Amino acid sequence: MYSENHKINNLISTWLILMFLIISIMIIVGGLTRLTDSGLSITQWQLFSGFLPPLNNDDWIMYFDLYKEIPEFKLQNYDMTMGEFKVIFWWEWAHRFLGRVIGITFLIPLIYFTFKVKFTKLISLYFIFSLICFQGFIGWYMVSSGLVDRVDVSHFRLSVHLLLAFIILSLIFWNFLIINVKENTHKTIGLVIPSIFLILIFTQISIGAFVSGMDAGKIYNSWPLMGNSYFPDDNKLINLFKLSALSEPSLVQFIHRNLAYFISLFYIFILFKIYKNKLNELYKSINFLGFFILLQVILGIFTLLYGAQIYIASMHQVSSIFLVSSSIYFLFLNTKSNLQPSN
Repeated sequence: MYSENHKINNLISTWLILMFLIISIMIIVGGLTRLTDSGLSITQWQLFSGFLPPLNNDDWIMYFDLYKEIPEFKLQNYDMTMGEFKVIFWWEWAHRFLGRVIGITFLIPLIYFTFKVKFTKLISLYFIFSLICFQGFIGWYMVSSGLVDRVDVSHFRLSVHLLLAFIILSLIFWNFLIINVKENTHKTIGLVIPSIFLILIFTQISIGAFVSGMDAGKIYNSWPLMGNSYFPDDNKLINLFKLSALSEPSLVQFIHRNLAYFISLFYIFILFKIYKNKLNELYKSINFLGFFILLQVILGIFTLLYGAQIYIASMHQVSSIFLVSSSIYFLFLNTKSNLQPSN
């Protein structure tokens, strides 16, 4: 608890769930920005001046002229019209606007609560704010990678940007749970297994960003095989064990598929352990987790089969928010116990 005052705790709780929702929308809009190839439409940092969109035709011409200077336009979108440019511009502008909204809606209440609660009680929330600020820098660092020698952003930087967004989301949800979940008095399976599971989920999100960043979901649009074989026939198995594998679209898709299988099997192991030991207080959380894993796998398969069609691919990312949240909740339930972990 942050305060002995229940009214203050309730206000903090409401604020945190609001931030969770806004950041979830931010992640969805960010995914759509990537899926519509809109991420390089604004080529300047514009921390403050970019708060407002173009207000007249001269502003639109200025932004379009700046876009014409980068490789994405010169090599890929050289025949783009102003109307087409406006479509990708609005996606990127909305993404950046939401980033500014997140910063403001987190900072102002945080300052208010600092006057109501001891600063030492809010250190975790100040840490989250520092990550939000850092995320803005990472976002520009990502965009800058696509302004000089390439027609897309670095998939490595995209991965860091997405992973940091999910870390921020997770920390906000964790702090929300601290206020709203009572102290557990039931047996748990301990911290190790849920922590490993969460690490696997975050790793899968990172690999998923590689898939998105390299448009690797638009190749080998078949399942369960990749074309006519289990392993992609445009590559060699030995290359899978090289660092360069993370820059090979077919290998990245192969890793993403098989990590999903491994996560599913690991979940079944956890499920068996919980039901075997009759940890009935964990039944609901593990069942929710299983539902979202199944949903994520199904949407992942359909994303592949339909060549990363924008609506299905976006639903795949939306479901990842629910999967991460349920994983965080499951981990949280296993961190607070007055009894010894189950064997």
